[in-house]
This record gives sequence, structure tokens and C-alpha cells, in this order.
Amino acid sequence: MRHIISILLENEPGALSRVANLFSARGYNIESLSVAPTEDASLSRMTLVTRGSDEIIEQITKQLNKLVDVIKLQDLTEGTHVEREMMLIKVRAAGQEREEIMRLVDIFRGRILDVANASYLVELTGTGDKLDAFIKAIDHKSIIEVVRSGALGAMRGERSLRL
Repeated sequence: MRHIISILLENEPGALSRVANLFSARGYNIESLSVAPTEDASLSRMTLVTRGSDEIIEQITKQLNKLVDVIKLQDLTEGTHVEREMMLIKVRAAGQEREEIMRLVDIFRGRILDVANASYLVELTGTGDKLDAFIKAIDHKSIIEVVRSGALGAMRGERSLRL
């Protein structure tokens, strides 16, 4: 089962490395990882996506909580949450393809960030499934480059990951 784990950790050199090493040493895979400082410059928020049974996820969270840099963590998939991913995709766009791609971008509620003679650079946000659907809708030969952020998430309602 897919889990999104949100971690509040100290914004110190080596913190990310210690988390990654924990996963590597135990043979767990990180599907996506995003880290950035919070409103408090001494803290970072890490969002990682991994897969595993409930027992494996419980083991992962116990091991993460033992790391000195980890202040607090939350498995977002335990409750209702909002999840988003961002993608930049550069596609070939020449002649009649330009209009078709513009319509597709509009349908998926994306934005064209850069227009060149033979290409568009498109920004899309949404769930991973939405971004995958856009990629499938575009002719594979038209894709020049794809850059994805990985999942970000937050709990709905009053629950939050704060000190």
C-alpha cells in the first residue's frame, strides 16, 4: 500500500542523508521525496512516498522517530488529506499540434510557461494520476522532457504537523 509520510525535522546538514540512509539500510524504497524549510528557518518539512504493508510502515515510522533530527512525523494516508504534485513537461509543438496541445493543457487546467518556435513548456499540478493521464494523452513522440516534484500533502481540517 502507498503511504505519504510527512516529517518535521531540524534544518541541519546531514538530516536528509540520515533519513535516506535509514531507508537504504533496511531495503525500503522511497518513491518520491520533497524537502524544504518551513516558516521557521530552523525546521524543514520532508514529504516522502513509500510502499509497504501496515507492519512495514509501522516499522519505518518507529525507526524514523528514533532519528535525532526528526521532531515529529505523520502518515497522511491515515486520514483525509490533500495531495498535490507538480510537473514541468516540455513538448514539441509545431503547426497544427500547437492548438491541440493548448486545448489539452486547458482541459487539464495547466499553464504554458514558455513558448518557443517548436515547443511549449507546460506546468501542471494535481494528483499523480492526473499528471500520468496528461502524459498518456500527449503523443509520446512529442515529449521532450518531464520533470516532476513528487507528492506534497497536508491533512484536511484542524490536524497539522506543527510543534
